[in-house]
Amino acid sequence: MSNALRRRAGGGLLALLCLFAAPFAVATSATDGDDAGVPTVHGLALYGDPELPADFTHFPYVEPEAPKGGSLTQAAVGSSFDSTNPFIIRGTPAAGVSQIYDTLLEGNPDEPFSAYGLLASGIRLDPQRLWIEFDLRPEARFHDGEPLTADDVVFSFELLTEQGNPSYGAYYAEVESATALDDHTVRFEFASNHSRELPLIVGQLPVLPEHYWASRDFTSPTLAKHPGSGPYRIAEVDPGRRIVYARVEDYWGRDLPVKRGRHNIDRLVYDYYRDREIAWEAFKAGVLDYRIDARAATWAIGYDFPAYHDGLVEKLTVPDGQPARMQAFVFNLRRAKFDDPRVREALSLTFDFPWLNANIFYDAYQRTESFFQNSEMAAEGLPSEAELEVLEPWRDVLPERVFTEPVPIEHPDDLRERLRLALELLREAGYEVRDGSLVDAESGRPLELEVLLYDTGLERVVQPMLRNMARLGIQGTIRIVDINQYLNRLRSFDFDMVIGQFPQSNNPGNEQREFWTSDYADTPQSRNLMGLANPAVDDLVDRLIRAESREELNTLTRALDRVLLHSFIVIPHYHSGETRIAVWDKFAWPEPFPEYGMDLAAWWVDSERAAEIEQRLHGR
Repeated sequence: MSNALRRRAGGGLLALLCLFAAPFAVATSATDGDDAGVPTVHGLALYGDPELPADFTHFPYVEPEAPKGGSLTQAAVGSSFDSTNPFIIRGTPAAGVSQIYDTLLEGNPDEPFSAYGLLASGIRLDPQRLWIEFDLRPEARFHDGEPLTADDVVFSFELLTEQGNPSYGAYYAEVESATALDDHTVRFEFASNHSRELPLIVGQLPVLPEHYWASRDFTSPTLAKHPGSGPYRIAEVDPGRRIVYARVEDYWGRDLPVKRGRHNIDRLVYDYYRDREIAWEAFKAGVLDYRIDARAATWAIGYDFPAYHDGLVEKLTVPDGQPARMQAFVFNLRRAKFDDPRVREALSLTFDFPWLNANIFYDAYQRTESFFQNSEMAAEGLPSEAELEVLEPWRDVLPERVFTEPVPIEHPDDLRERLRLALELLREAGYEVRDGSLVDAESGRPLELEVLLYDTGLERVVQPMLRNMARLGIQGTIRIVDINQYLNRLRSFDFDMVIGQFPQSNNPGNEQREFWTSDYADTPQSRNLMGLANPAVDDLVDRLIRAESREELNTLTRALDRVLLHSFIVIPHYHSGETRIAVWDKFAWPEPFPEYGMDLAAWWVDSERAAEIEQRLHGR
């Protein structure tokens, strides 16, 4: 075992490979294809060649001989789930269920822009990027023993884009067709070569079994134990309590280079808790194995319990390898009260981050000031000449301050000054204070708003802002509902403000359509929560997706960032630049961590340490 290995654990499942937008290079394997001389390759990269050669045996950061066994239990906060189908609009999907499915390609979290064959043994990418072909591994099987074929890939593509969550339509918008050329070859034709990331996005298509779903209603929530082809299968379904996934011992892909040394833990358990505080107590008691700690106060002073002092529980921080995620209060622009950007800016001034950071967060955070924070894509200062070139055609529909005022947007640090400026903006927007209440000067209607939550832990962030709004005469309330009602209200756009997250990769692309564009402003369950519909934004997103160089991509993201910030569509929160994890010390993983994200699949249970902890906790 390598000297770099240490006994530890961590949290969070590795997300699918981030979606990118830039030119591709390919690495040729020993066998060339016969389709007009296009070579068959083992991987795709956005810059240069993939780092790993065609004969690599495992990802460099894993321990290829890691032992199998044990279990890992984590909390899922929410009242329950009512569906084991994570791909549709309806229902509340069970935590972790997407991991039962394999994809055509597997991303390497130690590289920013590469993916390698999983279901696909070989890849042929048209030099003009108008099509891509995948050779499927004939040994691939679903959990019920049925072979996985090209027909399943085509079926999955059509099913997800026609009946699945709108995000699939956004990701695959420029895929013109999917065709099974034979049992083990599938071809995707693209409508254009404008989307530079599209081949990698197609490679991340989850493949579902046609023989199972063809006779079932895909759009209805269900609690069935669906078969996939991945390293885990659904073992137990207990709504309101837990869902359990069991490692597939005869998993068809266990010896593939992208899988060797991974998926080592036998049982992955998600226990459901209605409240984060109850989940925290469960962790301290050893009922849960690890937690991602999102509360700065708990992280700073909360670990004062025997197991931590005895060295049975450890704390770990893992640096983020991507731009800081934009978390924010999101305005529902579909509601007339938020039509005026001066109102939105005024409301944003009531969020007193310096007070929160000093009094609640133990100075653990930085204010988020960009949708592409901590990256070269974040707008800064006044627009560059290159940015002005792409913004100028939209001068008539954009706020003048996009062209004349720098970012980050400067507001007073002093709360009194902020509230004074907020009141000036509200008066300019046609409001006045009557009998202590802020009302529309013409209609007399008070300015009221409700912040919709499903997590009580966020009340402490909302309440100070509402108190500041009250000083302006604004009537603000919090409504906390269970996760099912919360999702239903989001789908019907029945909210004033919610807390949303907008994660970014180092190479943003097609996913920006669903975040910001008019096509998704009124699409249920899209990530355009605010209902933004702006032709300038639509154009910037379209051009961003078609960017032909890193320089052009940076220019367009900076321009987009600038427009979004000056539109005041959200009230940005804060970020730490790292993930905080607490863990019972019975796991192991290889170090160093992969550069661009944690990979829980590379960890394993230290059986001796697990037995010691079990003895200490339960005397057995």
